[in-house]
Amino acid sequence: MTTPTPADPSRRARSFELGAREYRRARPGYPREAAEWLVPGPGSRVLDLAAGTGKLTEVLVQLEGIDLVAVEPSDAMRGELLDALPGVRALAGTAESIPLPDGDRDGVVVAQAWHWFDPATALPEIARVLVPGGQLGVVWNVRDHTVDWVDAFTEIIHRGDSLEPNHGPPLLDEHFEGLEHRTFRWSHSLPSTELRTLAASRSHLLTLDPEAREEILDAVDELVATHPELRGRETIELPYRSECWRAHRR
Repeated sequence: MTTPTPADPSRRARSFELGAREYRRARPGYPREAAEWLVPGPGSRVLDLAAGTGKLTEVLVQLEGIDLVAVEPSDAMRGELLDALPGVRALAGTAESIPLPDGDRDGVVVAQAWHWFDPATALPEIARVLVPGGQLGVVWNVRDHTVDWVDAFTEIIHRGDSLEPNHGPPLLDEHFEGLEHRTFRWSHSLPSTELRTLAASRSHLLTLDPEAREEILDAVDELVATHPELRGRETIELPYRSECWRAHRR
């Protein structure tokens, strides 16, 4: 069994450069109603910050009248986004250094990435690119661990992981006010064999040595082959809840 090792968050964040293709292939998207709740509304100018391979971006582009720009630091992740959504304006940048003018956006959304930010620098930078009263939205996809096989899958992929899960409310500063919360329940349909790919896209596995990584991925394959809710099924429904928060720039 893999033993815990001290987590290096910066190394973990950089690891997605290696797993961009797996991330795009197996990671879930987001329900439309969550995206609608996270942005100011039709006709708004929205920044998808730390957009990754475009999992939330692909939902945002379907919303009415949204002027969208994506910012992502990883060349590989941004390349996958542009391959999937060639019409989207996608820029290199980080939450701490956003390549947009002051007051350029009505809304900023962050999907599955808030934990990689340095709040002391990122919060004033996000506030800078927002208009007064502009909206910040943060969303996490969280697996439903009340389902037995999902709980078993989660136990496997966290083996040896010393970076604590963090999908609670964003800690904001004096730039923001009026934090609200909503939960949207949904499920992601995927081939059962893609549970291995989903596991492989995690930063924990991307930073493991090959032997330890294969040990965990083999355990995922064993779960798919033996668990009564997965065995023999070609397609599965992975239940999620999208935990969403929004606040406004003072």
